[in-house]
Amino acid sequence: MGLVRGAGAAALKLRNPFLLVYKGLPSGGARCEEPMARILAVANQKGGVGKTTTCINLAASLAAMRRRVLLVDLDPQGNATMGCGVDKHALERSAYEVLAEELPPDRAVVRVEAAGFDLLPANRDLAAAEMTLLQARLREQRLRLALQRVREDYDWVLIDCPPALGLLTLNALAAADGVLIPMQCEYYALEGLTALLETIEAVRASVNRGLEVEGVLRTMFDPRNRLANQVSAQLLVHFRDKVFRTVIPRNVRLAEAPSHGLPALAYDRGSRGALAYLALAGEMLRRAGAPVGLATAGGAG
Repeated sequence: MGLVRGAGAAALKLRNPFLLVYKGLPSGGARCEEPMARILAVANQKGGVGKTTTCINLAASLAAMRRRVLLVDLDPQGNATMGCGVDKHALERSAYEVLAEELPPDRAVVRVEAAGFDLLPANRDLAAAEMTLLQARLREQRLRLALQRVREDYDWVLIDCPPALGLLTLNALAAADGVLIPMQCEYYALEGLTALLETIEAVRASVNRGLEVEGVLRTMFDPRNRLANQVSAQLLVHFRDKVFRTVIPRNVRLAEAPSHGLPALAYDRGSRGALAYLALAGEMLRRAGAPVGLATAGGAG
């Protein structure tokens, strides 16, 4: 562990942040399947860790396993929207109108036919939402209230959070049952994790007592990198069974797929990246005590 010093090491020591959210939570073993959707916020305020890639490809993989999936793009950059093949510049309805209570979510949702899931899209209009919501009633509950209207229509809802701990991310955490944390195993990743875990703990104490860490996902992992292996080992020590066994590798196909408006599963089904996200979906379903199986060639259903 000799290479992990400075900011990364300090993050591990600061009030033992890994236990802030872990303590008292379910062990990550079998969970009875919920009658309504399980809502996951995919969050990490550090950019470039694979949040959007994880949202798109996990949604496609769960859909391939016959689950009804809604992907909520809550990032004003709209990368998840574009990565699903939807032109963010041509949107007439988006997540902004839903948060502003101008539209119910089912009127803004679009179908991603190539991958078999639904998308609540976003564009830069969403950047105005934080300012609009500052003086609004129940400002941190807008997304939760909106998703209550469609929750029974889905098995899983995935929320792609912006790379910041602002009001949009707070809405996602207030609406979610769990937080999936994509994380690169690198030097600065540990430092940013502390702030996220403390935010999750604050949300649990105030607006969402049921919020839990669903798991930590190691992304863009290169096993040849010594530091990556050291950080991975530290995550396993501190998060224990909250670290997903599935590891997402660095993969060219994962990087190429968004430019084609497709998840990796539709772009190159046999690629290492696509197979890794299928494995992640299977691991999550097994944790939930649900059956695992791919849809036939005819599609999900």
